[in-house]
Amino acid sequence: MSANIVKAKQTPAIAKPQKKRKWPSYALLFILPSFLIYTLFVIVPTAGSVYLSFTSWDGISEDIRYIGFANFVEILQSTRVHNALKNTLVMTISLVVLENVAAILLAILVDKVRWFKNLFRSIFYFPTLLSGVVMGFVWAMILNYNFGVFNQMLNAIGLGSWMVDWLGSPKYAMLAIVLSTVWKGAGYYMIIYLAGLQGIPAELNEAASIDGAGGWQQFRHITFPLLAGSLTVCMVLSMISALKIFDQIAVMTDGGPGFETETLTYIIYKVGFGELRQGFGTALAMVLFLLILLVTLIQVKFLRKREVQM
Repeated sequence: MSANIVKAKQTPAIAKPQKKRKWPSYALLFILPSFLIYTLFVIVPTAGSVYLSFTSWDGISEDIRYIGFANFVEILQSTRVHNALKNTLVMTISLVVLENVAAILLAILVDKVRWFKNLFRSIFYFPTLLSGVVMGFVWAMILNYNFGVFNQMLNAIGLGSWMVDWLGSPKYAMLAIVLSTVWKGAGYYMIIYLAGLQGIPAELNEAASIDGAGGWQQFRHITFPLLAGSLTVCMVLSMISALKIFDQIAVMTDGGPGFETETLTYIIYKVGFGELRQGFGTALAMVLFLLILLVTLIQVKFLRKREVQM
């Protein structure tokens, strides 16, 4: 009998499978308010926009005529839309590259500085707090041909021949918008990169330095690969922001000179509210939505492959 007792003690107890907990019925009551708000302000307007994209509605009258794919056919054939798409892509690529390069440089600078680190961080981040409209007005005054600070400085140092109508010249208008937007947005992405830099163990750079690696080699082979997670986030956010750029264009150039700075977002506004073609504008908004979704998925899939796990 004692042998049976010993054998019973040595036999491991079999754990009983735990039953999955069911949500209590009242748990849905906590989700319901948020779901109703989301449905009312996101799902319903989105569904309505999809329907309006197949109509010729002017945005005012009650006459909403269904015209099928006529709006989308016009989008494919419109030279103005093609020009806006080209401007959008040029501006997006420029902003994604310049904003992230500037943000990484600022993050490294703030991370390396010994004194007044929080002061520099605040100074670089401050432009992000300004709205696009305020930033547009500030830079419109800075770049004004007659009394702008930039041209006045050139004239004061004897370079008056270099004075340019930055916002009225087809050659420089987009450049002015891109650089002013980089000035505004780089500080935001700097904070994300700074968090990534502070998560990199200092021992890695110290070991590389002992092995004779210089600053550029440390950045190329250690810092930059370990910033891949931050790079993915920043590039996706900057890309989406660039594709939707509107405030700066509305304030600084109004899409001009001519149509040189008119983007897809701005043409949606001009067509929908200026020309009273809400149906066509909504169809263009659907195209922009699909473009952003497609580019974001491709970008995330590509950037995720090169992320390094610590």
